[in-house]
Amino acid sequence: MDASSAPRRAARNLEHAVVRFAGDSGDGMQLTGTEFTREAAMHGNDLATFPDFPAEIRAPAGTTAGVSGYQIQFASHEVFSAGDQPDTLVAMNPAALKVHLQDLKKGGLLILNEAAFTEGDLKRAGWAANPLTDHSLDGYRLIQIDFEKLVSLAVEGLGLPTKDAARCKNFFALGLVFWLYSRETKREEESIKSRFAKTPALAQGNLRAFKAGYFYGETTEAADAPYQIAPAKLQHGRYRNVMGSTGLALGLIAAAQKSGLRLFFGSYPITPASDVLHELAKHRRFGITTFQAEDEIAAVASAIGAAFGGALGATASSGPGMALKSEAIGLAVIVELPLVIINAQRGGPSTGLPTKTEQSDLFQAVYGRNGECPLPVLACRSPADCFDTVFEAARIAIEYRTPVIVLSDGAIGNGTEPWLLPDVDSLPAIDPKLAVDPAGFMPYSRDEKLARPWAIPGTPGLEHRVGGLEKDFVTGNVSYDPQNHERMTHVRAEKVARIADQYPPLQVAGDPEGEVLVISWGGTYGSVTQGMMEARAAGARVGHLHLRHIFPLPHGLVDIVARYRSVLIPELNLGQLRLHLRGQLGIESQGLNKIQGKPFHVAEVRAAIEALAMKVAHARREIA
Repeated sequence: MDASSAPRRAARNLEHAVVRFAGDSGDGMQLTGTEFTREAAMHGNDLATFPDFPAEIRAPAGTTAGVSGYQIQFASHEVFSAGDQPDTLVAMNPAALKVHLQDLKKGGLLILNEAAFTEGDLKRAGWAANPLTDHSLDGYRLIQIDFEKLVSLAVEGLGLPTKDAARCKNFFALGLVFWLYSRETKREEESIKSRFAKTPALAQGNLRAFKAGYFYGETTEAADAPYQIAPAKLQHGRYRNVMGSTGLALGLIAAAQKSGLRLFFGSYPITPASDVLHELAKHRRFGITTFQAEDEIAAVASAIGAAFGGALGATASSGPGMALKSEAIGLAVIVELPLVIINAQRGGPSTGLPTKTEQSDLFQAVYGRNGECPLPVLACRSPADCFDTVFEAARIAIEYRTPVIVLSDGAIGNGTEPWLLPDVDSLPAIDPKLAVDPAGFMPYSRDEKLARPWAIPGTPGLEHRVGGLEKDFVTGNVSYDPQNHERMTHVRAEKVARIADQYPPLQVAGDPEGEVLVISWGGTYGSVTQGMMEARAAGARVGHLHLRHIFPLPHGLVDIVARYRSVLIPELNLGQLRLHLRGQLGIESQGLNKIQGKPFHVAEVRAAIEALAMKVAHARREIA
């Protein structure tokens, strides 16, 4: 019986899977991962992704420094993280295998492009011997494929140059993974035609390579596949797949629309914040002005100027750029104008790890300015949460006349997940309460929120001046009076403190009291949530409190902490939230800290929770 007439192997049902694509930075791994993610989302799976970019722009080809990776976890249930160890690893060359093999599950599926395992490639990647022949891969289910040969045969007759033909091999890998996980091919075929519509020969080459990869899996019945993962039962509604940076941009647009203000976004390109500027530049029809400044200082200064002129001013950067913006941010604090500042955190200090994620800018955001210079700080927890967080930040900025910092990070900004589209009409209105009545106008009189009037220059009778010199408490005239300065300092601090009065009540997931309370912030949310769930399933009494509001801190936090015998704070830094909570509220805690440019694994968080719970239980027994 030939292969075409043989009975098809039935698909194995799985609840979830983790797939990682890895190759040289020119192998198209980000595109491959993005295309597979799009199909998983269209299929109805819940998912989370983790793109991992090389730090060097032009690392030597075939070296470990130039390896690019993309990981996705997709499932028939709710997903909180991109997963720990991949079930399937596609490695396009020896360098990708060298970097990522250690993460692959034992017994996991390993797909290799055997054509790349030449003596020179092995040497460049740092292999002492060929792993294809020295039994170092014996613990995995290995599929060796000569991608170059099969892709060359697939594109034969199209007249593609050899270099362009070689670029199609990522779609061969994509086609094979589509077969492995029982994905429909029609949508992807249309996507390829659309993406490469301007180069028909390349479109046909990629399409043929994609089909060749799919049929290779189908014909050879590779490994024990195919697998099948049913759609997830998510909350009813309309979804789209969203990147964190896109969510931030859309949140700013929504805030501008709900407040009736123009949005001005002044920014200077810096990884990983640049995508916010790129996304906003696509939406001029919503009355948005985007300005690519010559440097970080000009970027934030332009946004402050736009706010003075009556627009919602916004800017974005990463750690080094935030350092340059700090003086101007202090200006926004003292002149009391609305301003949204997005900080997409990355590994530091200095240039550090520009394409890797970290949470090391909390101190910079809360405390990193000269003088007594408080401002609100919020943190996104996931790509979909970016919309809600930046929308809230813009509302606070407008209603309280203050700059607000929103902390994102590289993993959130570049990651994707399904996002339930909000009902725009149900979003809260934002009233800028622009001053229009000259009767009794004083530029530093205050309302019940201690917010001063926002008067647009050119409004008759509302002429005033602002600037970096201290102002009189009411008139706004320059004042060097020591008592006035102390009074203004206190009122600016009190204005920010009052913002906590309008926070929603804190919600604790898991056990309402017990051995361990895990407090998280920012992008650790997913790993901590899953780790807490697994620890509880194993018998630990654990609660999880995630903080969006970093400063001012929410009311009631101390009371919640008192219900647990110990507190664990996982952070991708050396313990900044721990010290912040100790300094602000006197809360003592244990830290779980990681500074590797990578998110937490769920297993790391679970192990720390269970170890602390066991330690607490042992101490109780000793006391008893």
